[in-house]
Amino acid sequence: MSIAGGLHLAFARIREVQGEALQIFLSNQRQWKTPPLTSTMIEDFRQQWKENDYMPVAAHDSYLINLAAPDPTTLEKSVAAFADELQRAATLGIPFLITHPGSHRGVGVEAGLERFVENMDRAITRSKTSTVMVLIENTAGQGTNLGSTFEEISFIMSESQHGDGLGVCFDTSHAFAAGYDIRTRVTYEDTLSKFDQIIGLERLKFFHINDSKRPLDSRVDRHEHIGKGEIGLEGFRLLLNDSRFRQHPMVLETPKGKELKEDKENLRVLRSLIAKAA
Repeated sequence: MSIAGGLHLAFARIREVQGEALQIFLSNQRQWKTPPLTSTMIEDFRQQWKENDYMPVAAHDSYLINLAAPDPTTLEKSVAAFADELQRAATLGIPFLITHPGSHRGVGVEAGLERFVENMDRAITRSKTSTVMVLIENTAGQGTNLGSTFEEISFIMSESQHGDGLGVCFDTSHAFAAGYDIRTRVTYEDTLSKFDQIIGLERLKFFHINDSKRPLDSRVDRHEHIGKGEIGLEGFRLLLNDSRFRQHPMVLETPKGKELKEDKENLRVLRSLIAKAA
């Protein structure tokens, strides 16, 4: 949800669509430097969170951040910005900060992953926080983006000094575009079995629920409304009725306008897929 006008206003917007879990940016995601949180901002956010029954909340880091960047200037800005976002999340009491593993910009996957791990660890240490879990989000594998395979995410977790404190945010559209099919019972179970073997389902903490405009293994990151894309309704039906994820927060990242009617419709469709208890 948008934080226009103040972080706390995201709760009014999620309430308008009758959402049950919230994801926000912690500042303007298109600017490197952002003003510090004020006591009023913190108090307003916490009060609204309380009034909304402490629904699950996660923060997503800025799109500018690239902890795998080969350019030293971009890299240092990214480390400072990521540390700052961890501190902001900790101050607000938000338990998760979701991040993409960055882009290697042509130096290769292995070198890019090593650089990402090194600089993510630097940022975590620099933040001096311990209450916020970094969630690595799987990607579509577009261009030189890292993190499109379960093996790459597993590498990050195994090589990081903070690996035991890392989790995963699973994006359905990204997984599909990267070649992980969830459209049928067989392919869904195969994808989740691979995830469990390579990463471990216990590391999966959060979901981004998005359909995909592009076909399986297209490596193109384009989100679509639920049931309107290449994944289709059955894949989401399987996920929403999977007892292993009954308590996992799930949020939409589908296109929307200011009136949020698209969110309302997508949530209606998703809820219609949930099997009623006997």
